[in-house]
Formats: sequence, C-alpha cells, structure tokens
Amino acid sequence: QLVESGGGSVQPGGSLRLSCAASGFTLGYYAIGWFRQAPGKEREGVSLMTDGGDTYYLDSVKGRFTISRDNAKDTVSLQMNSLKPEDTAVYYCASTGPLAIDFWTSAGAYDYWGQGTQVTVSS
Repeated sequence: QLVESGGGSVQPGGSLRLSCAASGFTLGYYAIGWFRQAPGKEREGVSLMTDGGDTYYLDSVKGRFTISRDNAKDTVSLQMNSLKPEDTAVYYCASTGPLAIDFWTSAGAYDYWGQGTQVTVSS
C-alpha cells in the first residue's frame, strides 16, 4: 500500500512538498512515479524516480518540480515550486518493478497506487 501526504492549497508561485510512503514493502527496490489527474482530464505522468536513481519529468514541470528519494525514511518526495493554476490536480504516487523507460508516463505500467492527495493552486 502506498500513502501520499503533503497536498494542500497554495497561491500561484507557491510551493508544496508531497511525500510517498509504503507499508508492506520497501520503496527503495522499486521505480516510483508521480502522476496527477485534473477534473475531466486523463491521468498524466509527472515525474519518475527509478530504482537506480534516474529521474524523469513531464516537460511542463521541468525546472519547477524535483523528485527525490530518502532511503533512511524509505520515502519518495516531490518538491513542487513555482506552482501554477494548471498544476491543480489530485496527485498520486505509484510503484512498479522493471520498467521500460519509454512507458514511464503510462499509468498501466504501474502496479500499486496511493489514494491521491489534492493540490490546488489558486489566487
């Protein structure tokens, strides 16, 4: 089971930090992706941290979002800076084993999902 935390409401330009933790298994052995889904839109991949530490980002969040892994706490975090109204969505973390990197943005490539946390960016 995956559990996200850290969502909330911020003004444009603000920051939030999301965290993903697992119960029942060790996150460090898996690739962890962050996805988001806005009302009426498909779920989209935002960022990926592979088990080897490689990182990938959706073009629209590059330079603003940073994914990181804390092995001591066994968590994966998504630091979101310079937030925009279009970042408003429910954010999910998901885990998978071996992943063909070309498909990292495909929700179907992931095995386990958290329940999601709401991020609202509004003035």
